[in-house]
Amino acid sequence: MSTVTTYRPSTLAELRDALVDSEGERVAIAGGGSAADWGGAPQYDAVLDTTGMSGLISYNPTDMTVAVQAGMPLATLQETLAENAQWVALDPARAATVGGLVATADAGPVRHTFGTSRDSVIGVTVVLADGTVARSGGHVIKNVAGYDLAKLFHGSLGTLGVLAEVVLRLHPRPAATATLAVPCDAAEAFDLGGRLIHASLEPVAVEYCAGRLLARFDGTAGGVADRLRRARALAGPDAAEAPAHVWDEVAAVSDGSDGDTVVRLGTAPDRTPSLTALIAREAAAHAVTAAMTSSPFAGAHTVRLRGGTPAAHAAVVTALRTEYPATTVCRWTAGLRDELPAWGAPPPAVAVMRAVKHAFDPDDRLGSGRFAPWF
Repeated sequence: MSTVTTYRPSTLAELRDALVDSEGERVAIAGGGSAADWGGAPQYDAVLDTTGMSGLISYNPTDMTVAVQAGMPLATLQETLAENAQWVALDPARAATVGGLVATADAGPVRHTFGTSRDSVIGVTVVLADGTVARSGGHVIKNVAGYDLAKLFHGSLGTLGVLAEVVLRLHPRPAATATLAVPCDAAEAFDLGGRLIHASLEPVAVEYCAGRLLARFDGTAGGVADRLRRARALAGPDAAEAPAHVWDEVAAVSDGSDGDTVVRLGTAPDRTPSLTALIAREAAAHAVTAAMTSSPFAGAHTVRLRGGTPAAHAAVVTALRTEYPATTVCRWTAGLRDELPAWGAPPPAVAVMRAVKHAFDPDDRLGSGRFAPWF
């Protein structure tokens, strides 16, 4: 059995050297490990561990920008920024690194207002498979220099190059936050969420989870209290303020645990009710317990499957892929890879994806197998 070499760079120069020294080898990029299961199983001869690249490069609170090495955990960065009442407007469920968030395109409920890492990243430095160092963007929010590599690498799962440094825009950290919870079905949630938004109540997150619409309000203490009061009046007598830990329940669906299968998919916003019905029907048919959390107005959904056999999980995921081909498996229960391809039908742009992959990594050294069988 061949030995897998592990490279542990701590600087940009060491990262470049690692890719040059590993010429001819397939390399798996490992950060915090929280997304190791996403997509296809990587095929590799060497591992590039980026956790040593976790430093703060520069931070200018006045300009509201920060530059970090891509291996920095997001939680560590948020702690640093909190000292100046600032934050990166990202709240993923998992304990990810900054680079991992870009590579997976992951996001949490505040995507409703702030989008994903695609909207927070204003500059990147990447190292390509041959050791070429490329930079895009900069430390100025409206910088337009060069190609926007950040958007290209967003969701690439480490198949185009290695993220070395990331520059992010910041936002003021809210002084107060409160959450309104309203028991309802998916159709009612979509209707009520729309009314909350159009009433200019400005919820920072609108999520449907476990039969409840959750609307989070951030801002000053007085402003949050006023908007919460108005939202309760609009939502009706069943509406109530929820404790902050209600968002941990949302995160638990996205994270999953041992034995679970977790998938993510996107839909048009008004498809949330029909998606909810599809999941309930398929879960019942295959004796699987399903939970879902949705950002309905972003069209972003996470489904957790628990119990049952790997074949049952595969049947539910296959049904989802039939309606929504871009369904991504983020956590695989044991034995599921034997029952289910890593991806469903290829998207219309798969030829473009292959061409980009060939241009950046013609020998398929980085993240080999992640998007198999597409490329």
